Amino acid sequence: MPASRTRHLCSMAAALTLTLAGPATAAGATASATDASGLREVLFVGNNWDGTADVIKSSGDFAKIGRIDVVPDKDQRMAEINADPIKWIYFQAIRNSVGEGHDQFADDMYSTPDGRSVVVSRPSFADVVSIDLATGKVNWRFPVSGYRADHMAVSPDGTRVAVSASTANTVHVLDIGTGRQLGSFATGDKPHENIFTRDGKYIWNMSIGDVNTALDDPIWDWTKGDRHITVVDATSFKQVKVVDMRQRLDAYGLKDFSDAVRPAVFSPDESKLYFQVSFFNGFLEYDVAADRITRVKTLPKNPATSADRTTWVNDSRHHGLSMNPEGTKLCVAGTMDDYATVVDRATLQEGPLVTASKPYWATVSGDGKDCVVSESGADQVTAIDFATGRKVTSVPVGDHPQRVRLGHVRDGWTGPGGN
Repeated sequence: MPASRTRHLCSMAAALTLTLAGPATAAGATASATDASGLREVLFVGNNWDGTADVIKSSGDFAKIGRIDVVPDKDQRMAEINADPIKWIYFQAIRNSVGEGHDQFADDMYSTPDGRSVVVSRPSFADVVSIDLATGKVNWRFPVSGYRADHMAVSPDGTRVAVSASTANTVHVLDIGTGRQLGSFATGDKPHENIFTRDGKYIWNMSIGDVNTALDDPIWDWTKGDRHITVVDATSFKQVKVVDMRQRLDAYGLKDFSDAVRPAVFSPDESKLYFQVSFFNGFLEYDVAADRITRVKTLPKNPATSADRTTWVNDSRHHGLSMNPEGTKLCVAGTMDDYATVVDRATLQEGPLVTASKPYWATVSGDGKDCVVSESGADQVTAIDFATGRKVTSVPVGDHPQRVRLGHVRDGWTGPGGN
């Protein structure tokens, strides 16, 4: 991704300074750092329900380049699950809760620095696998603690990958080339998003608690579990800071807001964090140095969206947030409201509401000009121009696209066996 970002964070008591990278930047940092002869920058689109990943151009017309089967070992994994009653129960629970009646086979993914493999977290199989992009075969497999794998993050040098083990309240950090565990750390309930700092020294994790219960009224928010941001040293894996957004929300007068931090992105000048929370149609601005929420942006509601919070998928209302490299525009996926929009960061004024079917993620194109959202309800990804806020193009992909990440393949790659 063009225009790298460095981010710093002050600690609660000791003015500890950390360098941060937002969710969209983490993938982009790896992409730009590994540009070399023989590599081609691409976007990986994880199709969660059909267990594939589409590979498309990283900018321009976003044309499809190839497709990967990320569950080539499906028969073996299913045999293991069917032979273990506990694993079978969790497999069914994932299918009928967060999976909305479908299996979850491709949550998150990053390519290796040499563009020869892609590493994928697979919630229903509770693992992380490395898939050889030339052969389509599994290089290595790492079963996570507990029974479900979730969001990942890759280190700036592309050598380490962090994955949330959501039912074990644990994050594993793996060598991306071998799958060997380098360390792990404890989190709040149901760890979700992970962010490496740009210098690779720290990892941020956001825990979101239980998002599948029907106790969605604000008076029952306390039943959702212990939700906070955990910051750890990426070498020792020791905790260096905890941010409890409940206290910050209450101080701003937002006592009815959930403190489950969902997608988040930092400003290029490292001073502000923008983040979404469960049930809210909009996002919040957090001043890192002052350690307080400074602005709240409420975005339009879709009149067709039910007011019944229990009908919103996994407690989301809006889920997906990215920022252009200049730090002047934010792109928001209005998941349950069926639109995406570009917001001016200075004024917080939104642009056109671009119709999109259950947009689930937002990232930045390789050239930094467009926001790319995954439309999980329409099985396509859509690019929106940061400058105008208007739709550029849509590209069909597989069943229920979710995470979209920048990465690399080898020049001439068109799919396993297609070189």
